[in-house]
Amino acid sequence: MTAEAETTPPPSPDDRHTHWLSTRPRLIVASGFMLFLELALIRWTGSNIVHLSYFTNFVLLGSFLGIGLGFLRVGRSTRQPYYSPIVLAVLVLVVWLFPVTVDRQTEGVLYWTSLSASGPPPWLILPVIFAAAAIVLMGPAELVGRCFPELERLEAYRYDLIGSLSGIALFTALSFLSAPPVVWGTIAAIAYAVLLWPRKVWARAALLVPSLIVVGVLATETLTAGALWSPYYKVTYVRGYWNDVPLMNIDVNGIPHQQATPAKSRLEWERQYALPYERAASGKLDNVLIVGAGSGTDVSIALSKGAKHVDAVEIDPKLLELGRSYHPDSPYSDPRVTTHVTDGRAFLERTSDKYDLILFALPDSLTLVSGASSLRLESYLFTRQAMEAARDHLKPGGAFSMYNYYRETWLVDRLGSTMQAAFGHKPCVDIVSETGQQAVITAGLTAEAQRCGSEWAGAKADTPPPASDDRPFLYLKDQTIPQIYLITLGLILIVSLLAVRAVAGPYRRMRPYADLFLLGVAFLLLETKSVTGFALLFGTTWVVNAIVFGGVLVAVLAAVEVTRRFRVPSLPVMYGVLLAGLVLAWLVPDSWLLSLPLPLRAVTAVVVAFLPIFAANVVFAKRFADSADATVSFGANLLGAMVGGCLEYLALIVGYQGLLIVAGLVYLGAFVLLPRSSGAVGVAGGAGGAGGVKVG
Repeated sequence: MTAEAETTPPPSPDDRHTHWLSTRPRLIVASGFMLFLELALIRWTGSNIVHLSYFTNFVLLGSFLGIGLGFLRVGRSTRQPYYSPIVLAVLVLVVWLFPVTVDRQTEGVLYWTSLSASGPPPWLILPVIFAAAAIVLMGPAELVGRCFPELERLEAYRYDLIGSLSGIALFTALSFLSAPPVVWGTIAAIAYAVLLWPRKVWARAALLVPSLIVVGVLATETLTAGALWSPYYKVTYVRGYWNDVPLMNIDVNGIPHQQATPAKSRLEWERQYALPYERAASGKLDNVLIVGAGSGTDVSIALSKGAKHVDAVEIDPKLLELGRSYHPDSPYSDPRVTTHVTDGRAFLERTSDKYDLILFALPDSLTLVSGASSLRLESYLFTRQAMEAARDHLKPGGAFSMYNYYRETWLVDRLGSTMQAAFGHKPCVDIVSETGQQAVITAGLTAEAQRCGSEWAGAKADTPPPASDDRPFLYLKDQTIPQIYLITLGLILIVSLLAVRAVAGPYRRMRPYADLFLLGVAFLLLETKSVTGFALLFGTTWVVNAIVFGGVLVAVLAAVEVTRRFRVPSLPVMYGVLLAGLVLAWLVPDSWLLSLPLPLRAVTAVVVAFLPIFAANVVFAKRFADSADATVSFGANLLGAMVGGCLEYLALIVGYQGLLIVAGLVYLGAFVLLPRSSGAVGVAGGAGGAGGVKVG
C-alpha cells in the first residue's frame, strides 16, 4: 500500500453502522440518486437557460467534476454533505427567478426576424450553473464513496452499477410518463431524506427547508407555466386569434418554435409553404412524406393541395398531441394521415415506401442558436447521406424539398450544394425573404422532375462542403473548434484543477492512478462514439439514448461479473482485445450497417459497439480490484471522464470516427502508465458506471 493511501484510513466500525440502511442498499440508493439527479439537472436547466443550447454537455462536465470531487473527499471529513440540498435549492431559485429565454419580436405576427435573449448574460449564469452542478453532485458522490471501503472492491462497484441502472430506469420511466419537474424534485427530496436524515432537530431543518424550496419552486413552475414536458423539451403554448384567424404559438425551452394556423391563412401569409408544390413538376401527390410534421400545419397544407395519403413524422409526441387537440384544421383526424413518432432519418432508413413528394418541414430543433455545433435532434437529417436516402424513396417524377429560416446565406448555399451532390443536378433555390434567409430548396429525382423559377447560381467558393454522417455539424462553417468552446473548456479545466486541489488536497494522492485517469478520458470518448453511432443507426430519440446508456452500464456490469467469477486473461491480453475492438469499430462503416436489415443491423451494431466497452471494463475491473485506495482511484477515473467530455469536441475537427483513434491513443497511454509492480491493472469503465452518462 502506498504512503498516500495510508493517509486516508477506512471508517471505523462505529462509523459504518450509524446509518439506518445497511451498506449495500444504501450504496444502491445513493448511486441511483446520483445518476437520477444528474439527468434531472441536465433536463431542467437546459429547458430554462437557452445558453445551454451551445454547450449540450456543460452540466454533464460539472456533474463529472462534482462526482470525482465527492469520491476524493471521502476520508477528509466525517460531516454529512448537507451542502448538496442547500446548493440545489439555491440553483433552482436562481434559474426560476432569472431564466434565459428568447424574445419573439415580429414583423406582423407571422414570423420572427429579430431575436434576443432575456435574462442574465452567459458569462454570469453559466459559471453559476457549472459550479452549482458540481457541488450538488458532490454530495451524493461522497455518500457513494463512503460505502466503497466497507465492501470488497468489485462488489462495491457492482452495487454502484446496479444503482446507476436503477437511476436511468426511473428517469426513463418518468420521461415516458411526461412527468413534470415537480415529480423529479419530490424524488430528490425523498432521496435526500433517506440518505441524510439526521438525529438532531436543527440538522433536520437544514435538510427539510431546502427540499421544500425545491419542491415548491418546481410545483409553482409546473402550475404557472402551463408547460407540457416532452422527453426533449419544456413545451408551452398560447392559443388566440390574429385578425379573426385562430392560431396557437408554441415555444420549446423558452424559444419560439412553431405556429399552428389554418392552411389557407398560412399559404396567404408565407409563400415558402406553397413553393414545394409549385416546384414539383409532376404535380402528383398520391403519397407524401412530411418530416417535422409538428403541430400539423404542413400536413394540413399537403391535404389542401390534394394529397391522397400523408405520412407525418414527428419526433416529439407532445407536439403531435397539441396538433391533435388544438390545430384549427384538425389534420391529424383526417383518415388520409398516418402519424409516426420517431426520428426522420430513422424513418427513411426503415421504410420501403416511395413518395411523390418528401418535405423536410422546418425540422430544426434550435435554428435560433445558429453556430451550435453539438449533435442535435435533426443533425443526421441534413447530411449528404440523408438526402441520398430521401432521393432513394422518391417515385419516378417525384421531388424532395426543404424550407426554413436559415439565417445565413452560406447555410442556404451549403444545403443547396448538398442536395446537388446527392441528386446529381442543381436544385431550385428560392430565397423568399432576405431577412432571416427564408428559403425553399427543391430537387426533383431528375432535372426534368423540377420546375425552377430561376436557375440557382450555385454555391460560392467559400461555401463549406456538405455535412456528412461522420461530421453532421451543419451549423459549423469551418472545420475547427470555435473560439467560444476553446475558451469555455479551458476555463472549465482550470477551475477543475483548482477545485481538486482545494477539496481533495495535493495531487500526489492521485499520482498512482494516472492510468485510471486516462481510462476515464478514453471511456467517455468511447461512450460518445457509441451514442452518436446508435443515434444514426436507430434514431436520435430519447428511447434509443436510454437504451444505449443502459446498455453501456449493462456491459460494464457484465465485465465486473465476469472478472469476479472467472479467471480472465492478463491485462496485456485484455488491452490487446480492447484495441482490436477499436480497430473493428473503425473498419466497419456506418453506411454498411445502414444497409443491413433492421434485426441484423441491431445485432451487428451491438457487437461492434460493445466489444471494446466490455473489454475496457474488464481491464478497469482488474485494475480497480488491486488499487490501494478505492475512493481516490475511482475519483481519478471520474475526473478523467470529465476531461474526456472536453475532448469530445475534437469530433468537430476529426469527426466521430476519428474519436476512436483518439481513444485508442489514450488507452495506449494508460497501458504505458500501468503500474508494473501490481501485476494487474487497467482501463476505462468506472466513469460509465459511477454516474456519468452522456445525454444528447
